[in-house]
Amino acid sequence: MGKKIVIIGGVAGGATAAARLRRMDETAEIILLERGEYISFANCGLPYHIGGAIENRDALLVQTAEGMAQKFNIQVRPFNEVLSINRENKNVSIREIKTGVTYTESYDALILSPGASPLRPPIPGIDEAERVFTLRNIPDTDVIKKQVDEHQPKKAVVIGGGFIGVEMAENLHERGIEVTLVEMLDQIMAPLDFEMAAILHNHLRDKGINLILSDGVKAFQNNGTEILLNSGMRLPTDITILAIGVRPESQLAKDAGLALGDRGGIKVNEYMQTSDPVVYAVGDAVEVTDYVTGQPAMIPLAGPANKQARIAADHICGRTASYPGTLGTAVVKVFDMTAASTGNNEKRLKQLGLSYQALHIHPGSHAGYYPGAFPVSLKLLYDPETGRILGAQGVGYSGVEKRIDVIATAIMGGLTVADLQELELAYAPPYSSAKDPVNMLGFAATNQREDLVDSFQWHEVDDLIEQDGYILDVRDDLEREIGYIEKSHHIPLDKLRSRIAEVPRDQPIHVYCQVGIRGYLASRILTQHGFEVVKNLDGGYKTYQEVYRPDEGANCEIEVDESGVAHITCAPTPEDINAMEPVARINACGLQCPGPIMQVYKRMNEMEPGQVMEVLATDPGFSRDIETWCRKTGNTLLSSTFDSKAFRCLIQKGRPLPAGGKSPVMADQLDGTTIVVFSEDMDKAMAAFIIASGAATMGKKVTLYFTFWGLNILRKDHAVQVDKTVLEKMFGWMMPRGTRKLPISKMNMAGMGPQMIKYVMKQKNVDSLEVLMQNALNAGVSLVACAMSMDIMGIKEEELIAGVELGGVATYLGKAQESTVNLFI
Repeated sequence: MGKKIVIIGGVAGGATAAARLRRMDETAEIILLERGEYISFANCGLPYHIGGAIENRDALLVQTAEGMAQKFNIQVRPFNEVLSINRENKNVSIREIKTGVTYTESYDALILSPGASPLRPPIPGIDEAERVFTLRNIPDTDVIKKQVDEHQPKKAVVIGGGFIGVEMAENLHERGIEVTLVEMLDQIMAPLDFEMAAILHNHLRDKGINLILSDGVKAFQNNGTEILLNSGMRLPTDITILAIGVRPESQLAKDAGLALGDRGGIKVNEYMQTSDPVVYAVGDAVEVTDYVTGQPAMIPLAGPANKQARIAADHICGRTASYPGTLGTAVVKVFDMTAASTGNNEKRLKQLGLSYQALHIHPGSHAGYYPGAFPVSLKLLYDPETGRILGAQGVGYSGVEKRIDVIATAIMGGLTVADLQELELAYAPPYSSAKDPVNMLGFAATNQREDLVDSFQWHEVDDLIEQDGYILDVRDDLEREIGYIEKSHHIPLDKLRSRIAEVPRDQPIHVYCQVGIRGYLASRILTQHGFEVVKNLDGGYKTYQEVYRPDEGANCEIEVDESGVAHITCAPTPEDINAMEPVARINACGLQCPGPIMQVYKRMNEMEPGQVMEVLATDPGFSRDIETWCRKTGNTLLSSTFDSKAFRCLIQKGRPLPAGGKSPVMADQLDGTTIVVFSEDMDKAMAAFIIASGAATMGKKVTLYFTFWGLNILRKDHAVQVDKTVLEKMFGWMMPRGTRKLPISKMNMAGMGPQMIKYVMKQKNVDSLEVLMQNALNAGVSLVACAMSMDIMGIKEEELIAGVELGGVATYLGKAQESTVNLFI
């Protein structure tokens, strides 16, 4: 007979070790002790059985006790709890749970795989609270699923934003329950950094999850049907899931005198041996070594547990395998999105005081011209001196885990960021791009290391704004209309060279675009034109926008009454919206901002009010940008949904009419400026155009309405052959023709005053009225001539300068109704 090995605990660690031991040693006596009924199950799949994605409960059972015993010739003993370990005598004391009988079992080698247990802190009222559950094993799953199936709760509160908390929030929502997710920290998913987690925050809210951050549970009240938060908010609930973390089940090891780490994990060496050489430990209960930093870490993941179990079994059998440490590579599904990470995050590197450089990119998951390409938000952390990769994170709709797996492999292989450029990865349009996102990370990091570009981060923007730093937006006009960084200056990239004189040379220039690529190009232009300090916003406006995005797009609103009770209302999309038949369909899949918006803008101009357009896009930002665009342009976003291939938006031209039949003017539509120009005085005309241009640069829709004497400003400065009556000709002779003949309101002095002002303006480099007018037209200002006044004064349309529209009082009143500023000059 060979060695006698006793294993305490099953699942990923214990069951894997038992199977590996048998494969390595057919003569060994192997005993697996499990205090529960199930010795091997897929604990990562538990939330999805509750949500209904995994219908068959038996599918969660990886191996039964009977099956494992027969297949591997192992003594499998469920419902057997180990009470103590006697290291001196090399035996364990065991109690049969069903009978209460106790006995001892000797060992030559002992493997501990006790796992970890959910935290259940002593919150006031928790012991009296009903329907408060934790999820760790099959029995927990059965209880929660039965509660949902039989009692059909309407409201649920999930406490904790880690893996289990987020997965449970999604799966309860899939069961039609209104879910509130409460997290004490300012973000969910601790392995991610804040700006990456913010993408998930927005997605959860878009999906209808009421997400409450930076708030914790103070007490359970009314037998758990109401939860009091630290902020004073009260949450009514029918079921509560407690998912605030786990702690290692290390009490047995502690009582046996085995060494523990600072966080209670069992200390092991590279062979998974504890402080006692014949006692091994694996899985969630052990303290591992962080592969990147070499520091002790607690990383309770199934993958590492399986590997540790294999190494412990090999070492017991005389093999020399060793465990190099844990990267912590992990992935999670969050509704339609995927989030994954490997190595260290920025928070951890700061805690350890390590030097690092952060890098964000947003490439497509595959070639943009092939349908279904979604942006992937990637963050890379590396040592700026050596180029060593320290960690990476990814969030997106497709291709996320693939890239993180490649980077995890690169870390384990000792590759640097320079090596990422050279990786030859599989490429075909449905799967990737000729330059894979992993290659792009390498290119961008190498540009940084070779000083081709300097960068600044999203969290530095607020300080720049406060200090009046120069921030340059090089995106297109339409992109800026949707949103921009406060106090930033706007020069589109294609106009930067011609307008480079507008950029100050006496201060650092902070450039940004949508995702960082055009910002890099602008940085190179400015640097090579002699600008000394130029920095590009890492990750562009897309990264910044995810962090500072307002919650206005959320489907749920929270109102807290005087007693502190939170009333959460979620506004579902009316079912009949999808039944509306679109008259136009746009497929903008693969296009990045502002491509989809531009297509919508062009097509919308061809549609009639009330007609509906369907738009398909793969840019996640489009679903939010189109909401802002519709609000600013007076159109209606009827719905925004997502399937596995694209975002589908239904947009109605104009605003839907209420029962009264009058078209409402929404508060956020009042973004116009209307100026009535009655005077023909040059100085007043200049004031009108200066104000109009200023308003236009602030994104206002500006209309200048010229009536009576103001019409002379719009007249051409030369005579035009048109048919006129004698009276109309007399009016024409007596009135000034065009801007060069206009008088001024004071000190006209028979025409000398205007000449003096024009001379002074030229000396002071002040634009002439003609230039001001052209600038206004270029900025999109509308010039409208009053048709009625023209008729009275005998002015014909042919006599007006180009770019002038004709309109009546209704035109003016319609524009005035949409304006917050209405001037009379």
